[in-house]
Amino acid sequence: MAPIRLIVLVVALLAGGAAAYLALNLDSGPANEPAATPAPQVAMRDILVASADLPQGVTLSVSNMRWQPWPEDSINPAFIKKTARPDAIEKLSGVVVRNQFLNGEPIRDGKLATAESGFMSAILPEGQRAIAVRVSAESAAGGFVLPNDRVDILLTSSEEGGESRSQVTRTILRNIRVLAVDQTVQEREGEPVVIGKTATLEVTPREAEVVTAAASSGTLSLALRSMADADDADTAIDRNRSSTVKVIRFGDEQLVKTQ
Repeated sequence: MAPIRLIVLVVALLAGGAAAYLALNLDSGPANEPAATPAPQVAMRDILVASADLPQGVTLSVSNMRWQPWPEDSINPAFIKKTARPDAIEKLSGVVVRNQFLNGEPIRDGKLATAESGFMSAILPEGQRAIAVRVSAESAAGGFVLPNDRVDILLTSSEEGGESRSQVTRTILRNIRVLAVDQTVQEREGEPVVIGKTATLEVTPREAEVVTAAASSGTLSLALRSMADADDADTAIDRNRSSTVKVIRFGDEQLVKTQ
């Protein structure tokens, strides 16, 4: 075979091999990548949570609690698990909230007021007292005074001035927190209306004496304060000083001083 023909044959073979190699690589596509390792499944358990914002004093019910899946590794021992207490929603219905819950927050027994603990004593701060005063729609800002509102306490009493008697109203305590309002439903013009009967107020021991003395000499009224000045220190009464209340019984005046 002539050398030139041999060279052409070798070149043709090399070209054919290269073409076949390229064709195989193009047809095979990209190399298969290793399969990704699937993420491990997170174990979930149902726990009891609030289905709405629950402020202090609200009563738990079927409508404001729900079961929600929760990562098992993040479950606090204080959380209520469905596996341990499947009837918790029914059992806790009617229980009063002692400390507020946010929507979606796990329900915990420690933030609830049980019959054994006593609701009022549970929410009352250390050193404070709870005292109840009689109220009506007229003497309680038209019935709009609600728990956790701040009020001023006004005393209206009769005073003699010469030959006539006059009604005098003065503020005896300021910036007092309302703990609870005992309400009853009455009918007015054929419609049910909620009327407050008594308001339970958070006071210091000295203020409790002032309120008790004032209630015996006149009529107490509650003036609702704006939320904007509920924490205004300039309007709060000096709770460290003694107070004097004029008590009038059957026309006789008596000054009652609290220490």
